[in-house]
Amino acid sequence: MNHTAASQHPDPQDSGATPAQAHPGRVSTLRALARLLPFARPALPKLIGGIFLGLGAAVASLIIPLVLQWAVDGPIISGDRVQIIWATLFVLALGVAEALLVFLRRRLVLAPAASVEYAVRQGFYERLQRLPVAFHDRWQSGQLLSRMMQDISSIRRWLAFGSILLLVNLLTIFIGMGLLFRWHWALGVVFILCSIPIWVVGYRFEQVYGVLSRRSQDQTGDLATSVEESVHGIRVLKAFGRGGHALSQFTRRAETLRDTEMRKAREVGGLWFWYELVPILAMGACFITGVWLAAHGMLTTGELVAFFAMAAALRWPMGSLGFLFSFLIDTRTATDRVFEVFDAEQTVTDPEHPKTIEHGRGELVFRNVHFRYPDAAPEERDLVDGFDLALRPGETLALVGSTGSGKTSITTLPTRLYDVTAGAVELDGIDVRELRLEELRRRIGVAFEEPILFSASVRENVLLGRHDLEPGSAESERVLQDALAVAQAGFVNDLPQGLDTEVGEEGLSLSGGQRQRLALARVVAADPDVLVLDDPLSALDVDTEALVEAALRRVLADTTALIVAHRPSTVALADRVAVMRDGRIDAVGTHSELLRTSEHYRHLIASIDTGTETPTSPDDTSTEEVRP
Repeated sequence: MNHTAASQHPDPQDSGATPAQAHPGRVSTLRALARLLPFARPALPKLIGGIFLGLGAAVASLIIPLVLQWAVDGPIISGDRVQIIWATLFVLALGVAEALLVFLRRRLVLAPAASVEYAVRQGFYERLQRLPVAFHDRWQSGQLLSRMMQDISSIRRWLAFGSILLLVNLLTIFIGMGLLFRWHWALGVVFILCSIPIWVVGYRFEQVYGVLSRRSQDQTGDLATSVEESVHGIRVLKAFGRGGHALSQFTRRAETLRDTEMRKAREVGGLWFWYELVPILAMGACFITGVWLAAHGMLTTGELVAFFAMAAALRWPMGSLGFLFSFLIDTRTATDRVFEVFDAEQTVTDPEHPKTIEHGRGELVFRNVHFRYPDAAPEERDLVDGFDLALRPGETLALVGSTGSGKTSITTLPTRLYDVTAGAVELDGIDVRELRLEELRRRIGVAFEEPILFSASVRENVLLGRHDLEPGSAESERVLQDALAVAQAGFVNDLPQGLDTEVGEEGLSLSGGQRQRLALARVVAADPDVLVLDDPLSALDVDTEALVEAALRRVLADTTALIVAHRPSTVALADRVAVMRDGRIDAVGTHSELLRTSEHYRHLIASIDTGTETPTSPDDTSTEEVRP
């Protein structure tokens, strides 16, 4: 993945800003969270049920002060022991009911919230698979990983806990404040006036904490990227003795994240201070007012006791708002970050009215193809600039050219890893953009110069492109063995569990040549109409290369193949050779014809023979070399 253009940070303390943040288009918190509705809709009945259960628990706690008023002004003053016992039992029953309702609320909402998390995570991963390669070029893998794991988990915790408590506690506060007026309007007014600072502080908190929350979550993604890059590049770091350098870079990012988290903690601490202080001050002011009212006969003793019991019952809902508001903002930020991926432009899509190839012949044609990468500067010329080439069915054509001439970029266009900027790529006379991606990628197989294997068994890696075969069937085993034979990958039988051996993350437990042979076996097993191979034998020794080439000739006898060649032996596999220069075809012919007629080809062959392939120009920066 290309990380060089992953982010721009206007603030030095900002870290991890993604391309989607250039124009954030901030909307209200409720509108942002409402975007979760399509995922949450199946779980809504139980989540709403959880709200009612939570509200029932809150109502039970609010009834207790009313019972206390009745008990103090009635049985306690009159000395009716029977009524006092009934009042006590009633308060106990309300407490038990509150606890039971809280328990039922938790039981009811945990499973549906987890199902929403599952749905969002599945949709997120599916979106990542569908987004074009250009998207993955721009985004850091750690940013995507933090969204996939941390942000989606935060959404689940909010749905199961934060959203219900915030709604229930707000309703509890409003209901409780309304009941305060039941005893005396002055008490209610004093309590409400004393609570105004809470809303002022809460508004300011949202403005500041929202920025810090976003910054923190982006910096967490940056830190995840640092860890991932260090783990994947551990051999290079150790070989060059740069572990200390990697640690210092990681430390800087970790310190930046720590500073942001400390600023968040200070903001949350300040909010908690006010949310703890204000209710106490409100109760003190109400106490003075209530005593004065009771002294003047405008409030009974029972009403005064009930009032303070109600104020005590409201203290937790009011005090919890600090935590719940910070939780709300964190979740809103997490939702924004997740939907930045869902909102990313899908530039490579299936056509509205797809065409179908009835009988594949394997004819591949490039017609005046132009291509530039999406992040290329406007003043740069197209990397592929008027490329015309036709491969006849069953023909093997080698594509040669100087470093930076656009060869590797050409290999990404037939399967629409990128779409052409202008012109067209045609398969059997049909523009590849008019075919469904599934059919297109089934008919064209690609083997890249850098082989990528997955954390799976040898069998699963080789048969990755044959989802039409039943696992373990005789046909799948035949295809597997044939592909391994072509790639001269018999070494797999000597692995600890043979074909069922897990090759490890990215296949790093194998040598470069072994990985390349398994990658070649994978594309052969896919049995496509057209093979596109980007220097597939570069990591093989001379003897193994000769064996693979002999076997590959049998496969290529009836398969169209475009091979990017970096060595003479690869050129020898081809029926014809195309010379690429400055993004277009310079000459086409057989090897012997080009040696006679093309001075540039003779120069290329000479440099390939000596292993000193030259760049297109002395100052060439080889843009294509940093691309996947």
